[in-house]
Amino acid sequence: MYKYILESAGNINWMALFALFTFMFVFLVGAWVAFVKDKDEIKRIAAIPLENDDL
Repeated sequence: MYKYILESAGNINWMALFALFTFMFVFLVGAWVAFVKDKDEIKRIAAIPLENDDL
């Protein structure tokens, strides 16, 4: 049944759909990791560029 629906849809740009789905997957995984990660860890990572590296 899906085959007939896709055939009747006409000219679908499958590469564009693949790129869209890939982007959405990566974006949603990144957002999920950002919301799940511990807040103290995020603060530590954010402060790394400000730390003094003098030995």
